[in-house]
Amino acid sequence: MRPYEIIKPGLVDYKEAWDMQKQIFNDLIASKKDGTSSPMALILLEHPHVYTMGIHGNQNNILFSPDLLKRIDASFYNIERGGDVTYHGPGQLVGYPILDLEYFKIGIKEYIRRIEEAVIKTIAHYGIKGDISKNAVGVWIDSETPQARKICAIGVKVSRFATMHGFALNVTTDLDYYRYINPCGFIDKGVTSIEKETGLRPSVDEVSNVFQKHFEELFKKC
Repeated sequence: MRPYEIIKPGLVDYKEAWDMQKQIFNDLIASKKDGTSSPMALILLEHPHVYTMGIHGNQNNILFSPDLLKRIDASFYNIERGGDVTYHGPGQLVGYPILDLEYFKIGIKEYIRRIEEAVIKTIAHYGIKGDISKNAVGVWIDSETPQARKICAIGVKVSRFATMHGFALNVTTDLDYYRYINPCGFIDKGVTSIEKETGLRPSVDEVSNVFQKHFEELFKKC
């Protein structure tokens, strides 16, 4: 039996999902303080078009104006995760693991590495060889070459070894939306998707199921 709940609400407004995360996260923090038990969760969903900026992000990496946001039907939020500006939208699998790392007896670096590994195994299912970069978190294709392109961004918040926020894996994402930012602060690297790399158009729900399998292999009960 897995020690966390799987939540798959479909296409959800960013603010609604953010509030959902914070409620589960705050309950988990409270339970750690008073020694009680509170459920952990893995939320897997999609968002309408939205840009988010991490706490240490550089505003110069935002290339859109408020008027442009309206024209492209997107919203924007400053949030408490690490990392710079990124994009979420339809055709992208977004995952928010809300876990107690002490329960799994791992630290933050190992936690991020396991998420990267779950994504690498997920895209391998579609014939894509993903890897990690020496200088940036996330999952890349040809990471150490001039053709480096990111297929999955990762940005998390960790407090008292409890996690929130997570990853965004491009499946059939409209990559044009990345034109309006320097994704994760990079100006010399591209972005890609499962569709762009393979020509395949799997549903986000299908990819979610593949990812869940690999995630559960890597985050087993102690």
